[in-house]
Amino acid sequence: MFAPDRAAECAALVRTRTDLSPRLGMVLGSGLGSFADTVADAVRIPFADLPGFPVSTVTGHRGELVIGRVGGVPIALLSGRAHYYEHGDAAAMKTPIATFAALGCEGVILTNAAGGLDPAVGPGELMLISDHINFAGTNPLFGEMGDRRFVGMTQAYDAGLADLFRAAAAAEDIRLSEGVYMWFTGPSFETPAEIRAARILGAQAVGMSTVPEVILARFYGLRVAAVSTVTNFAAGMTGAELSHEETKENGPKGAEKLKRLLPRVVAAFGAS
Repeated sequence: MFAPDRAAECAALVRTRTDLSPRLGMVLGSGLGSFADTVADAVRIPFADLPGFPVSTVTGHRGELVIGRVGGVPIALLSGRAHYYEHGDAAAMKTPIATFAALGCEGVILTNAAGGLDPAVGPGELMLISDHINFAGTNPLFGEMGDRRFVGMTQAYDAGLADLFRAAAAAEDIRLSEGVYMWFTGPSFETPAEIRAARILGAQAVGMSTVPEVILARFYGLRVAAVSTVTNFAAGMTGAELSHEETKENGPKGAEKLKRLLPRVVAAFGAS
């Protein structure tokens, strides 16, 4: 589905509210919205006020763009996101990601809640995404024209940003695993058979977001880092049924760790 972005309009609106020029964009996933409360000099704009921004229907996603400072560095932060399963459109996040680029951001940090496939990385742990598998069978660049749509994904996740996360985790003495994230469309959770397949294919976490945003960010020339908060073991690993309540319960545990990592990462990025 082709979804034209309206980033220029959104950027112009943002500039009527603040003089800050963000260097980094950030997307907060389920259970991570509380980090937005730590942003200094914050200007908050509801998604509903921004042309082309989707409205999230998921509890725990506030749905606002926050412009402010983290670690002294100007950032643009999305408190909440839209998912493919809400709109049937893999490009639902096209205008928000394009707006980061239009505002002058150089990179984007993506966060999400994910199901863990590694028995050694349990609920509340963080996983730095090193690569992904697009298992959803769709792409946010469907309908784009011209050669620019053929985006290289060999180095989708920026090595320099990953190093900043590793350094921050070491400084804060926070365990940070690394692995491959597999995107499923949702909204139903995966079956045990699908999780067995995911493990065979090399995934360490599964979820319903992020991959479209990574593709879009690379399309717009943004550097990318992404971190998953593991909120549950994936289907079939414990015998228990999965629920969104479990995601909302365990998401904040990882969020507390991210609150310690992100200011260090952003400050180090600003100094680079």
